[in-house]
Amino acid sequence: MSDPLTTLAPLPVLVPLLGAAGTLVFGRRPHIQRTLMLGALAAVVVICAMLLYLVDRDGTTALQVGGWATPIGITLVVDRLSAAMLLVSAIVLLAVSTYAAGQHIRDGDERQPTSIYRPTYLVLTAGVSAAFLAGDLFNLFVGFEILLAASFVLLTVGATADRIRAGIAYVMVSMVSSLIFLTGIALAYATTGTLNLAQLAVRMGEAPNGIRMAVYAVLLVAFGIKAAVFPLSNWLPDSYPAAPAPVTAVFAGLLTKVGVYAIIRTHTLLFPDGGFDDILLVCGLLTMLIGILGAIAQSDIRRLLSFTLVSHIGYMVFGIGLSTAAGLSGAVFYVAHHILVQTALFLVVGLIERQAGSVSLRRLGGLATASPLLAILFLVPALNLGGIPPFSGFIGKVALLQAGAADGSVLAWVLVGGSVVTSLLTLYAVARVWSKAFWRPRAEAPEGHLTAAKPPTLVEDSTDVRYDERTDPGRMPLLMVLSTTALVVAGLCLTVFAGPVLRIADRAATDLSDPTVYVGAVLGSSSAEHGKVSKGPIR
Repeated sequence: MSDPLTTLAPLPVLVPLLGAAGTLVFGRRPHIQRTLMLGALAAVVVICAMLLYLVDRDGTTALQVGGWATPIGITLVVDRLSAAMLLVSAIVLLAVSTYAAGQHIRDGDERQPTSIYRPTYLVLTAGVSAAFLAGDLFNLFVGFEILLAASFVLLTVGATADRIRAGIAYVMVSMVSSLIFLTGIALAYATTGTLNLAQLAVRMGEAPNGIRMAVYAVLLVAFGIKAAVFPLSNWLPDSYPAAPAPVTAVFAGLLTKVGVYAIIRTHTLLFPDGGFDDILLVCGLLTMLIGILGAIAQSDIRRLLSFTLVSHIGYMVFGIGLSTAAGLSGAVFYVAHHILVQTALFLVVGLIERQAGSVSLRRLGGLATASPLLAILFLVPALNLGGIPPFSGFIGKVALLQAGAADGSVLAWVLVGGSVVTSLLTLYAVARVWSKAFWRPRAEAPEGHLTAAKPPTLVEDSTDVRYDERTDPGRMPLLMVLSTTALVVAGLCLTVFAGPVLRIADRAATDLSDPTVYVGAVLGSSSAEHGKVSKGPIR
């Protein structure tokens, strides 16, 4: 009788791909296409929830696809980290697809490229899942390339000048990152003769230290670009805000976190001796501070949130760079928190644009009076992002600060101080949005008399008109509001159930701190190589 875990493991990749094929077949029937997309994503949420429950109960499991032994075949590995990332990502992907469906029901016409958007979105889902499940470096690269190819299409959908310009920059950065990643793969194979992560964990410890550090440095640069870690983050604030609201939300919530996941996986499994810990900590500090200073300088809410996205990647790098179980636990919890909260905020910004006709602080005002529901939907995740107690942002930051204090080094204490400053500046940035967009009257905004003539959609062709002459007041479709509310509530659930979630994060961090858990699941506990893996100084 087959293990339920190994039966379910490939489904987060297969179900979206099958759904994408179905949506292509029914490209001329939007209602069927929409039903297939939502049904496939709902099924992925259920599957990922089952995977997390089973792996938390039974431990790490590996599936050798096609029955081929390691390292010949493709290995899929499900542990607590990958299962948690899969579940949070699936929830976000379902919520955003529901948001996009509500937008199309209200605004859709024959010019909207939904027949391309939906299958591409499902392919993106498959790529994200493949990256989280990959048990070797090459298939991690394949997962990245699948989601990046889909993201190129989604970023430029509608083909406006701004989107094409942002898409070109995004493609160039992604290609450079992929080439660097391929270089790292080639170096790892030349050094060890394998790309399987479990075998690499064993053999990398036997390689000369200089070569090991060279491989690690190349992989860190590749993943640092994908995760938008300073100084490799300049591309993000110019690329993400140009996309349609649902696409921006998915990109902000998920794509950078796949890069963070790759850093966690390779750091703990292949290079646990902490060779670049100080560099990671310095990069984490600079990512926090420079990102949030950039956010304060913005007058466009999407760009402001894009800079906060970069800034809070620094918290995750902080936890990784500590190379302790407590730091890894805090980083895992903060990744889950940030995916939910950042995505919810970008969806709220899409609602603001529909309601008020702009996301520029120079034009906005009076939203708290015009739509109290919208004000609540913004305020809750904004306070959560700022780390106000008792929200999950506060809990995640406290976990990281405790891990930094427990480390006790001078650099760790500098990161603790930088984290507090970043949190306060984040609160200032979102309070500035609240005071200008929601609290002050619109008449007091410098350009408050202007607005977009129509709500933005996948094809954006609106022009500026006077606010009192707008033909469509931008009433918010029910599905868009419900999906945004669901994500805000999910962020609150992370607060209410912070204890159980932190315990899962602790168990995930314990597994990450001991590479023999992962190696034993893939190679088998009786493997002759199994006992040779180095645990490094992670403690």
